[in-house]
Order: sequence, then C-alpha cells, then structure tokens
Amino acid sequence: MRDLALNPAQREAVHYLHSPCLVIAGAGSGKTKVITEKILHLIDLGHSPERITAITFTYKAAQEMAQRLRDSMVIRRAQSDSAAKSQTANGTGLAAGTKAPVRSRRKPLICTFHALGLQLLRHEGATIGLKPQFSILDQDDALRLIQDMTANQDKKLARNLAWQISQWKMLGWGPEALAQQVADPQVLALYRRYQAALSAYQSVDFDDLIRLATVVLEDPQRRAYWQARIGYLLVDEYQDTNRSQYALMKKLLAPGQSFTVVGDDDQSIYAWRGASVDNLRLLASDYPNLAVIKLEQNYRSSQRILQAANGLIAANPKLYPKTLWTDRPEGEALQCIMHRDEFAEAESVVQRLIAHRFERKTAWGAYAILYRSNHQARLFEQMLRKEGIPYRLSGGQSFFDRSEIRDLMAWLRLLVNEDDDPAFIRAVSTPKRGIGEQSLTVLGHWASERRCSMFAAIFLPGLASHLGTRPLALLQDFAQTINRFAWRAKKESADPLLAELLQAMDYQLHLQQHHEERAAQTRWQYVLDFQRWVSERDQQEAMPLAERIQSLALLSQLERREDQEASLALSTIHAAKGLEFDHVVIAGCEEGLLPHLGPEEDQASASGSSIQDSASGSSIQASASRSSMGLVDDQQVIEERRLMYVAVTRARKSLTLSWAQERKKQRQLFKQMPSRFIEEMGLNPREDSLAKTASKHQALDQVAQLRKLLLKTKV
Repeated sequence: MRDLALNPAQREAVHYLHSPCLVIAGAGSGKTKVITEKILHLIDLGHSPERITAITFTYKAAQEMAQRLRDSMVIRRAQSDSAAKSQTANGTGLAAGTKAPVRSRRKPLICTFHALGLQLLRHEGATIGLKPQFSILDQDDALRLIQDMTANQDKKLARNLAWQISQWKMLGWGPEALAQQVADPQVLALYRRYQAALSAYQSVDFDDLIRLATVVLEDPQRRAYWQARIGYLLVDEYQDTNRSQYALMKKLLAPGQSFTVVGDDDQSIYAWRGASVDNLRLLASDYPNLAVIKLEQNYRSSQRILQAANGLIAANPKLYPKTLWTDRPEGEALQCIMHRDEFAEAESVVQRLIAHRFERKTAWGAYAILYRSNHQARLFEQMLRKEGIPYRLSGGQSFFDRSEIRDLMAWLRLLVNEDDDPAFIRAVSTPKRGIGEQSLTVLGHWASERRCSMFAAIFLPGLASHLGTRPLALLQDFAQTINRFAWRAKKESADPLLAELLQAMDYQLHLQQHHEERAAQTRWQYVLDFQRWVSERDQQEAMPLAERIQSLALLSQLERREDQEASLALSTIHAAKGLEFDHVVIAGCEEGLLPHLGPEEDQASASGSSIQDSASGSSIQASASRSSMGLVDDQQVIEERRLMYVAVTRARKSLTLSWAQERKKQRQLFKQMPSRFIEEMGLNPREDSLAKTASKHQALDQVAQLRKLLLKTKV
C-alpha cells in the first residue's frame, strides 16, 4: 500500500538494493520520504533494524527523519493489528507457514556524522589514548587555546589559524601526514602543539570526531567489527560531505556492500566549510557498479518558480544533469522590485507583506525573508518590530554560543572529564567564588610541572605552600562539589540532577549580580529553556547525564517552543536550507552581496551557520591571495549560484526578488548593480514588466487603506 504514494523514480530508489546507489534528489522531490521508505523496505525484507544506519547533516534533520520513521511504524502496526483482527473475525487466521508481523522495539540508528564519530570514539577511543568520557571543545575554547599558544589576542588571526587547522583535518591530515606536505612550518608547529594540548586535556574538537574515528578504523579488527554493526548505510545530503567524512563512510562499508547516498550537486553550498562536490565524482570512480537514480518531480513549487530555478542553475556546469518539473499550477508571477537604498528596501518589503497577508488572509508563518549575510537582518528586524509583526530569527547566534549556556556547559563538561582544563578554568571562575586569576596561574604552573590536569593538581600534596590555605580550601570545596555530581552523573538522568546542579552553582544569583534585572531574567530563561529541553530529551530516550553531556556538545540549537504558524521567518539562505514557505522574499539581490564575492573566510559569518553542526573550514591562504588580487573566483560564483537556487526553491506559491540601487558600507554610500542571477532567471531587473520601482509612499498608502477597511469591518 505504501508504494502507491511513490512516483516511479521514488519507487525505483526505494527498491534498488543490488549495488551501491546514488539518488540525485532535486529540491522538493521527496528525498526524506524516499530514505524513510527505504528503511521500512529493508526491515520488511528482514534486515535487523539496529543494523541500519542513516546519516544526516544536522541534529534537526536526524530528529525529523526519526519522527517520520516512528510515525510510519505506528501506522504499519495499526494496519497490521487491523488486518489480524479482521482475519480473526472471519475465522481465517494466519495461513499455514505465514509468520505474524514482527513487533520489534529495536530501531535504526539515525544520526549526524559527528554523532556517529562520537559513538565510535566512546567505544574505541582507548586505542588512540582517549578515555570514554572525553570532552568536546567548542569553537570558542579552541580559539582561546590557539590565542594562548600564539600569545596573541588578535581574534581574527586566531580564527584564521583555526580555519587552516580545520581545513587540514577535513582533508584527513593529522600533523604527521602534513610533515610530507607543503605547509607553513610555523602553522604546522602550532597544529602539533594544539593536538598535544587536546590530548593532555582528554579533549577533541569537532573535526577530530570524524578524523580520529577514521584513524581508529585503520585497524583491521576494529574496522571489521564496525562494518558488521552496519548492515546497510544511507547518507542524506551527500553533496555536503567533506573528504574526511567520505573516508569514514568508505571504512564503514564492507567490500561489496550495497548502500544508498542521496544528494544534489545543484544544492552543494558548503564549500567554505570543506564540503566537496568531488565526492560525487569519487563515488562513481570508487564504485564502478554505482546505480544513479534521478528524482526530478517537484512537489513543492509552482511552475513559474521552477522555470526560474531551472533557468538559473542551467548556467552552472552539470555533473548529473536534471530538470525539475511539477504538475502543480502555473502560480503567481515572479516579482522583481528595485529600491532606492537598504532602508527603503526593508520598509517597502515589510509593508508589501502586510498588504499581501491582508488580501490573502493567511498566517505570518507562511512568509519568509531570506538574505545572504547576517548584517542584512538588522533593518528588517527594526521594521518588523515597528509594525508589531511576530518573527523568528534563524542563522544568527547559536544557542550554545550564549555566555550563560557556555557557563553551564563548562560545568557539565567537567563532570565527565576532570582533565578538561578549559572547562575547569571557566567553571571555577563562573560564578565567582573568591578564586582569583593569580591563584589559577599558580595552580596552572603547579599542574604543568607535575604533568597533570589543574583539577587533579588540587589534591596533590605541597600545593598549600605555593597557593595559601584559603585559596586551596576554596578550590578543594569546588572540586568536591564536582566530584559529588560527577559520581551521580554516571548513573542518574538529567532530571532532577541538572536542577540540583544549577542550585549548587547559585547561577541565578550570579546573573542577578552581574546584569540588569530584565537582562538577568532573559538569561535565566535561556538556562531554564536548556534545562527543560534536556529533560524532554531524557524522557524520550533515557541515558545517564554523563552520556547526555557529550551529545549536547554536538548541538548548535535547541528546538524553541515557537509558534511556527504565527511568526514570519527571517533567515540566512544557508539556515533556510531544507525548509519551505508559501511566500518568499529574497533580499539584497545585488552584485557583491548575492553573489557574495568576498574572501572565503567571510563565508561562515555571512551564512550564520554553526561550526557545531558541521565543522567549518576554509583554505585561508588561497582565499587571502584571491582577495588581495581583487579577483573573482569562478568556482565561488558557481557556489553562489547554487545558493541562490536553494533560496528560490524554498518558495511554494510566490517569489519576490528585491535589490537596492545604493547601499551603505562602512559609513560610505555605494552604487549597487542588480545581481546577475536576476537575468539568469528570465527577469529584467530594470525594464521587465515584472520589475517595479518600489514607492515608499504608495506602499504606505496601500497599507493605510487596508487598515481603514479592517477598522470598518470590526465596527
């Protein structure tokens, strides 16, 4: 019965099991449905659920896929029960030799690459010197560590060095491998020191979760064990894999084993963080019997939107050519609107959306304003607040980048790994407990001389003569608190242990003492959101708090309880990937902005995407040289065109392109040129009948008239 809901190409993708399979899934073509149905098909054929592994690229995507699978399983069980009751009522029962449907509680593993690497290192880390409860350093801790090593407080320099190290790791290169490569000797020396420090702290960074997992699988015995655990592998968003992830995937596959990867080269938009479209080419050469199945029927967008999307992406070179099509209606005409400047753009776009919503009587959740760079959100936020329009902001600051969450995570990391010196320094000094910087400096030197962690050094004899009785007593009191909770964290779940920890920290008082009342309340609410969220996850899948903490380190966002139907989405295009909306406005469609033609190291800040979700990286030296020469990289334009394609295909019913004739940059006003992408979509940004100069007064008058009409209606 389920096959009836699949089109022929989807059905072929679900049923194909004879050899490795690449599914080229166009935007809105139902790829998640195909993966879910293929998992169910494998189970129907007798594959053990726990030996099926599906890898996605974000925690949110993994959760959504797992939920879809659970929903499908519930429906299947209900249908099975109904059929069984019907047979019993008819007196037929089960035919001879027919087995009753298996009601297994076992389930497939659906997770991200980084979560899979974490699971593997938890079990196998001892082979490379890691304890099971190692820590995961976040971006800020890694930057601080590099700053300390270089004795330089220049954050931009530290960020560039971190990106270079990240780039090497995503290519699978450790310090030893790089000794044979052409690399800056000073940066290579820093890489060695950085890895030595991570080892001493019993910590890894996000890139190491993949790279070190691959190192573990170099051992034939461990590789055979993990290959036996994974009977069938599915990978979503394959076009976003980097070389290290591809290497891990290959090592998890036994010789001759079938698998399925799903991706779309037209939606590869993460080259700045190491993703390589070349992995699609490598797949074909590494697996000569690869079957390629294309999903081209789109179930999301109108014909006009797809026509524009196809015209746009046609300018890019094709690895696997495809043309999206739909049997949906032609839909609304595309709009391309020119504005005087970015202030007029924000005001006009918001006023037009007010009018559009009033005329169509739809919810704010049907609308999205998408943009290339985070800084574009500010003016739109101001206008939305002025008009009282509810909105949700995506692609900005990560939840886990908030200082209050980082404070709490430092305590939690220390519970599972007392050797984590960066977590110790933050936890022991937040909230303040009378332990000053001088005391920590003395403790740090004492620990270094004895080659142990700062936490372990607290209990070594002889420290009092260097530190003093009172500071030592305060440090030991703190350490005993950590030990008390660490012992319980190995056995107890998050609720109510997390609440007790917050009380022991006295963190709410700390916020009240260091912030104004309203700010303190807001920050405390974020802490409560975190506590609630962890408790809810614990109810869904119980595990000791110590194990939960490592999983938390992989996340960048918690699901906030926002009413998606009642709020407009304000988002970077990168953050909107995988989402869809009835009505989409793409703002800032101008040369230099979209396409963004700056250095590659600007891409992370421009996109607003999180390193926690996908381990950022970029080639610093190459991008810096291109920037200094003022050259535009054709490859960069190709990727920016893919980004525009992703933005366009988020829209279901209507699409508006917006650009400004002038834009202020660093307090100077610059003339802007419309994006080349507008014409590639078949529109003329200046003269086409669809192109309109936005009049601020006309838009305001229109909204004013609508408000008058609304007031009359209420009366």
